[in-house]
Amino acid sequence: MLRYVIKRIFYMIPTLFGLSLIAFMIIQLPPGDYITSLIASMQDSGINVDPRQVDRMREIYGFNDPIWLQYLKWISGILFRGDFGYSFEWNRPVADLIWERMGSTLAISVASLLFVWAVALPIGIYSAVRRHSVGDYVFTFIGFIGLAVPNFILALSLMYFSYRFFGQSVGGLFSPEYIEAPWSWGKFIDLLNHLWIPIIVIGTSGTAAMIRILRANLSDELHKPYVITARAKGLPGYKVVLKYPLRIALNPFVSAIGWVLPDLVSGVTITAIVLNLPTAGPLLLRALISQDMYLAGSFILLMGVLTLIGMLVSDLLLALLDPRIRFT
Repeated sequence: MLRYVIKRIFYMIPTLFGLSLIAFMIIQLPPGDYITSLIASMQDSGINVDPRQVDRMREIYGFNDPIWLQYLKWISGILFRGDFGYSFEWNRPVADLIWERMGSTLAISVASLLFVWAVALPIGIYSAVRRHSVGDYVFTFIGFIGLAVPNFILALSLMYFSYRFFGQSVGGLFSPEYIEAPWSWGKFIDLLNHLWIPIIVIGTSGTAAMIRILRANLSDELHKPYVITARAKGLPGYKVVLKYPLRIALNPFVSAIGWVLPDLVSGVTITAIVLNLPTAGPLLLRALISQDMYLAGSFILLMGVLTLIGMLVSDLLLALLDPRIRFT
């Protein structure tokens, strides 16, 4: 196992290099650059732009350099100084903007993931063991609704009911008086009061999907010969389900880590905008629209790194969970 881990980490090095190239090429694909977007915005506002000023701005921002030189400056700053570049729109270092949003993004996403697992696991087991029962049909119906209803529609509905029946405004993660306040017990309680709607909204579709996957996988395992033999030998019913079939059926839960980690950054962007959440998704969308190349490229690179880390963690956990998996 140790040899496999070292080999996987070693293979990640050229993969990360390729990801950095792809990320930089993606932000270069749209025509124009940040200066082009800025000039268009100024002209729409009726402001005349001096061509000499435009040339000077391009020289300052380095847009006149060849693409390969821009890439070398960007990637060398990341590798040797931890400098992701400078955000043209925000006039701040990109690293500061990223780390400001990652705390709230991580809190919401991890809480949503725990919500998915806590709800999907018992319901999926029940639906597999009691197939075609009334409860199974009820959970199936609720699951299909969860898959069909868009997250932003559910967010708007919960916001309305929360304000209409509980008198609670749930936009953002904190009440106005706690936004700039230092951390305290009151601020933590206020966070919990605002956090439940994003968790439900973000976790609903994932919960419904996991329920269906776990139900299907566990149903297949429960009819295999080793399970039938265990029942015939008089093993208690809960042990028959939990001992081996459930461990094998849990593989989708573990493998989901590979796509959950990059979803921390780019996922649920529309939901974050609707709920006014200070997460990374809206910031990435704004950077792409304004062609803020270093901010957008850093986010894309970060998603690729999180994907690689998620796949590595997922493979290692699968090897521990499923005895059929062996790495050499």
